[in-house]
Amino acid sequence: MAILKIARWGNPTLRTPAQPVADATATAIHALVHDMVETMADAGGVGLAAPQVHVPLRIVVFHLSPERLAAEDGPPAESPAEDPPVENENDGDDDSDDPPVGSLHVFINPVITPEGEEEALGWEGCLSVPDMRGVVPRFTRVRYTALGLDGKPIEGVAEGFHARVIQHECDHLDGILYPMRMTDLQLLGFNDELGRHPIGLSDVENQDDEPSEATK
Repeated sequence: MAILKIARWGNPTLRTPAQPVADATATAIHALVHDMVETMADAGGVGLAAPQVHVPLRIVVFHLSPERLAAEDGPPAESPAEDPPVENENDGDDDSDDPPVGSLHVFINPVITPEGEEEALGWEGCLSVPDMRGVVPRFTRVRYTALGLDGKPIEGVAEGFHARVIQHECDHLDGILYPMRMTDLQLLGFNDELGRHPIGLSDVENQDDEPSEATK
């Protein structure tokens, strides 16, 4: 397996809608997913989409630990992770061609649909936009369908941080990076600067509730 080069914002692969996978069970797809998982772990990320490794196919991988899901806001989507590596839970079958399961998710040809109109603000980062993060509005609840590596359908409903990660990764498949979803670019900055001058989401939300000069 190999660590793949991650495309950065400005690369044409990140601007182009990805193509559907014809056969989710193909050996080449399994090998690509293995490499994506290794690349994601090496970069310390939460998720990764195939276009981010210069492959224009509709595949995303991500992992969510119980600690991350339990966090009220969660860390920035796709930001460097503090989690331990995803453990292999393939029943001790070291010869398996499948990547480890458990908190790891592999979606092939995913489709997401908002469940309701409620949105929430949250910090997001991106391995393709290194060293930065911004505040992005996302639907708080989405329904998803996809194929697994066995070619069988996957479906479910995700909420909160889980929903945010799915939306972030699936955006990559349509040539969208998180800054393109932002409604206030004053809330985009370098991680080190935001560390020195933090912006709380509660402060942002309170600003949104205040009437503007034009409406007072």
